[in-house]
Amino acid sequence: MEETPEDTQVVERVAALDIGKAEVVCCVRLPHPNGSARRVQEVRTVSTMTRSLTGLGDWLAGLGVTRVVVEATSDYWKPPYYLLEAAGFEVWLVNARDVKHLPGRPKTDKLDAVWLCKVAERGMVRPSFVPPAQIRELRDLTRYRVDLVGERNREKNRVEKLLEDAQIKLSVVASDIFGVSGRAMLDALVAGQRDPQALAQLARTRMRTKLPELREAFTGRFSDHHAFLLARMLAHVDTLNADIAAVEARIEALINPFAQVAVARLDEIPGIGATTAHAIIAEIGLDMTRFPTAAHLASWAKFAPGVKQSAGKNKGNGSTGHGNRYLARALGEAAVGAARTSTFLGERYRRLARRRGKKKALVAVGRSILTIIWHLLSDDQTTFTDLGPTHYDNRAGTQRVIRNHIRGLNALGYHVTLETAA
Repeated sequence: MEETPEDTQVVERVAALDIGKAEVVCCVRLPHPNGSARRVQEVRTVSTMTRSLTGLGDWLAGLGVTRVVVEATSDYWKPPYYLLEAAGFEVWLVNARDVKHLPGRPKTDKLDAVWLCKVAERGMVRPSFVPPAQIRELRDLTRYRVDLVGERNREKNRVEKLLEDAQIKLSVVASDIFGVSGRAMLDALVAGQRDPQALAQLARTRMRTKLPELREAFTGRFSDHHAFLLARMLAHVDTLNADIAAVEARIEALINPFAQVAVARLDEIPGIGATTAHAIIAEIGLDMTRFPTAAHLASWAKFAPGVKQSAGKNKGNGSTGHGNRYLARALGEAAVGAARTSTFLGERYRRLARRRGKKKALVAVGRSILTIIWHLLSDDQTTFTDLGPTHYDNRAGTQRVIRNHIRGLNALGYHVTLETAA
């Protein structure tokens, strides 16, 4: 028999909140007043208004509650969580899937709160990762920036569809219709210019080599109706550009006091720039003690294959599952950038892509990047050193395979040496 590390101690004074938009059902479980082994509990329903939640905190403090467990329900969990956290309670946010409704009993808010409290007092739930307030503010900004960029891309796609409706084939000739040349041509269309020759002459630098194609592209049926819609769309794009610039400036001002060094260290990793570093720090924070090992971080981020085994057989396809989509987006972009480089990460992508496909290779490189990030943030003395694209070829096992292959070729009559094979 071996000793297990689980802590089965019952939390003496615990509360659990079943949260809705308008009401919060709170269940408190305490030791029996006469010292009996049985427990006592009380259930209250309060409003989600600030004054009511403050009163709830005062009531819990008067009962000596040490831990409050909150079920993650949409964004409704945030006000109770933040207020109770500020009041000094140990607040745990738990995944609703871990305490889902059990068959065979009625489903009510009161019973849900009681069940959550019973599960919490026995330590049968684990807290979700909720970053500190400073990181939460940074996370709000980086996520809003992603949303703004997505909205700008959608508006640009609407512009391209509008030009197609007007038989203006600018996107066939120009790779970016919102570049310097393309934007000047679009502004001229809004201003009333319809002459293909005049529009083509607005091309700059390398675009001037495509003047005949541009004249053909602007031969269409662009009308005042299209000009009105295009003006609104371009104005929206300009507004979004200004908003994105303002958010980025706010991110820089917020992150510089406490994470400027961390951003510079992450920027050394192939595929990661300042913007991606901001997004990653906003999602995982700077305190890596929350994740005991790099494998824990990869598992939390859903960059590790799931294990499903039954009757001694592996089930499923080993998919990673769905995790933090903002973190997955940042790591995916970093993996794509690293795949184009002549580095260890780039060579790792190319080796895996040949055998397992591009998508699985990107996930594997993303996990490697996440592992590097964990080590860099866990120890200030750790520095990033690229192993180089020849790392796999320099390994002892690889060299042994090459030498065995050379012996086989020589046995067949070929004259091959390690130098000629290289």
